[in-house]
Amino acid sequence: MIIHFLGTGTSQGVPIIGVDDPVCQSDDPRDNRLRTSVWVEWDGVDIVIDCGPDFRYQMLRAKNRNIDAIVFTHEHSDHTAGLDDIRPYCFAEGKIMPFFAQQRVLDSIIKRFDYFFCTVDRYPGAPNVLLNPIEDFQKFDVKGKEIQSFPVTHGKLPILGYKFDNFAYITDSTFLKDEVYELLNGVEVLVINCLRKEPHPSHNHLELALEHIKKIAPKKAYLTHIGFQLGLHEEVQKELPEHVFLAYDGLILEI
Repeated sequence: MIIHFLGTGTSQGVPIIGVDDPVCQSDDPRDNRLRTSVWVEWDGVDIVIDCGPDFRYQMLRAKNRNIDAIVFTHEHSDHTAGLDDIRPYCFAEGKIMPFFAQQRVLDSIIKRFDYFFCTVDRYPGAPNVLLNPIEDFQKFDVKGKEIQSFPVTHGKLPILGYKFDNFAYITDSTFLKDEVYELLNGVEVLVINCLRKEPHPSHNHLELALEHIKKIAPKKAYLTHIGFQLGLHEEVQKELPEHVFLAYDGLILEI
């Protein structure tokens, strides 16, 4: 399994427009973060988690030529706003693109991208998609590969994380249920969000992210959905436990 970090930034990306903070002015490419997403290559099956506003550039930069499914953590714009750019994948092979998400998230996509679903005078350039509603702790299949969803709390919003064999992905979280700790205990690689060092109402801050990591006890953990307020990549990495790392755009892991 190969994990491509397409983006590791918060909803506004890093740098943020008009902000003069040292992180936003950094020359270190690891401090330049697009909106959060990953591409999972798994024995020839290509799965993307979330499709934010940087999706087109992320796919070009990663030289991705195929997507077999898109799974969504939730409906916020930094996780869905790039969906119009799936069209080349659908057109190239006449593909119907499977989406997997909570019904609430699919309803939001239907509303925001209504031209995907129009049956009267359908726009010929609209992509064809297949909506697959999923629930908490549901196992589902993408071309023979089993993925399991699990509940995550994003402030007060119930969203989903995903487990791919020995890899787990969590973004935009604050609270995790005991059943989630049990499900993920001892995974080889955990990716989890960490916005900044100060507490936030709907995202993990550094102390809380490290508490989750301690309870899950992965072999390695990578922090994502990072805001500039967390600090410079090089400096923050020195403060972390030896098995915890800051993810960065373009990072590739092999499990």
